[in-house]
Amino acid sequence: MVFTLMSKFVENLQCVICPGMTALTSTAYSRDLGDELRRLREHHSGMTGAAFADRLGWDASKVSNIEKGKARASEIDLVQYVMLCGKGSEFFEEFRTRYRYAFDLNVVQVHDNIRTLAMAEAMATKIVTYDVLTFPGLIQTESYAHSLFTEHGQPPELVERNLRARMDRQATMRRPDRPECLFFVHELALQLRVGDDRVMEDQYLQLLFNTHVLRIVPISAGVALATRSARMLFSFAKAEPLVYTENEVAMVFSQDPAVVRENKEFFAWLERHALDAEQSRSMLANYVSGPRRDPHEPRTDLA
Repeated sequence: MVFTLMSKFVENLQCVICPGMTALTSTAYSRDLGDELRRLREHHSGMTGAAFADRLGWDASKVSNIEKGKARASEIDLVQYVMLCGKGSEFFEEFRTRYRYAFDLNVVQVHDNIRTLAMAEAMATKIVTYDVLTFPGLIQTESYAHSLFTEHGQPPELVERNLRARMDRQATMRRPDRPECLFFVHELALQLRVGDDRVMEDQYLQLLFNTHVLRIVPISAGVALATRSARMLFSFAKAEPLVYTENEVAMVFSQDPAVVRENKEFFAWLERHALDAEQSRSMLANYVSGPRRDPHEPRTDLA
């Protein structure tokens, strides 16, 4: 029944859409959705990419390019693909709604999907980040991340899910071929208490082990830097650079050349105001060994 309905749908589409595949510049979202199709094929058809292509009458490179997010599949291509995976019109409509934006240079997502971000981190050759009030997710301790999610008021089951996802993402940092990383962290994140003293102490120590990739932006650098939003800049071996930022409402991905250029300039400006590696280490050591301070209490910053 599903086959009959979907076959009729293909015939209707052929009246208004020319079948084919359009090669475009891949985006973080197109690679994510392409990988979703790959997992769908492997799980539901059990076929290799070549065997799957043969069943569809396609060249094997067509399946490969679609699954790698390097080319946009037509709607007919998508219907035939999901039908061979045993999926019906409801699944197709839902996927088509998302796929429509796969190659947009600017994409907004809700927080229940972190696949696009995780894939960007895994594929990147270089990651540069800026965080103001919290430490970067890629180098957070488990207890710090747990306290952060809990204090946001998330229910226990959501805390556990988000915690596991964050810890899983950190596998990128343990790879022998991990991306080159540089984490800019504002001093406010050092002062803002998350969890108890033990949580903060463990997080400070974690940062001390990563000072070769950490640059602290001191409060003395001024309000302009303290009020800028957190962000990430990704570089890839075979894809265009990507800028990522988020707030409590949405996650934003941009490969717009103007946005990328502005953020490269921002990080160059940030580097001129941040402490160097040794100064950052000294400041961190002071937080580890020194007494706990009230964040509103005046303190002496390193020059």
